[in-house]
Amino acid sequence: MARGNRTLELQGSVWMSVGQQPFGGERQIALLDAIAASGSITRAAKSIGMSYKAAWDAVDAMNDLAREPLVERVTGGRGGGGTRLTERGQRLVDNFRIIEREHKRFVELLNLQTRGIADDYFLLRAMAMRTSARNQFFGTISAIRRGAVNDEVSLQVAGGHAIVAIVTHESSENLGLRPGLEAYALIKSSSVIVVADAAGARYSARNCLAGTVSRVLPGAVNSEVRIDLSGGIAVAAIITNESCDALALKPGSAASALFKASSVIIGVPS
Repeated sequence: MARGNRTLELQGSVWMSVGQQPFGGERQIALLDAIAASGSITRAAKSIGMSYKAAWDAVDAMNDLAREPLVERVTGGRGGGGTRLTERGQRLVDNFRIIEREHKRFVELLNLQTRGIADDYFLLRAMAMRTSARNQFFGTISAIRRGAVNDEVSLQVAGGHAIVAIVTHESSENLGLRPGLEAYALIKSSSVIVVADAAGARYSARNCLAGTVSRVLPGAVNSEVRIDLSGGIAVAAIITNESCDALALKPGSAASALFKASSVIIGVPS
């Protein structure tokens, strides 16, 4: 699955085994098919990109496991002889093609069931990521402004919010950052500044997310403040109890979360 492409597609292949021994799959059947078509194991091996020795090794292995010949040598005639499939070998090829068609229909049916689950797949993968950063946002890169040393990366997240990060040009290249790519923005809660009234104010912090305080958890020295944003996401901040009291923060009060672009860590799904 390509990054930035949320189309989930299932694929599969068929192979056979006898007991615990691998009998063969598409490559071996293709060899038998080619032998039937060409009448020569040399030409058959060449047509599927297999060495002459590997072709005979594969034929011998299948003959042993089948306990009867699938391929036999033909001597004499105008061409000086050749190789052909036995009746049992041809039946094996025909039956494998039937099984292969049924398997293809099965996979196509499964693909019909995958519609709409791609978002859940990406969500589960995001949930599996372990990091010490309190704030984790998943979105799509909307723009990149390249620089000689640093790049400015804009990430569009849920609710239409934009998060701007400053990363080194080297990191940007190593991560393969580009518009349309899905990425994570990680921000430590200690890097978030809370403002109770940001209307009309100007700040040097590149990111300012306005919302409503939903929770205040006081500690011995600091308090954790959760600010709910539109789109069902939230940002957490750690501020001193003194600052919390001075701003009169409580559930339901308006507040904004500010943080520098340099405080944002960008990651991409593996």
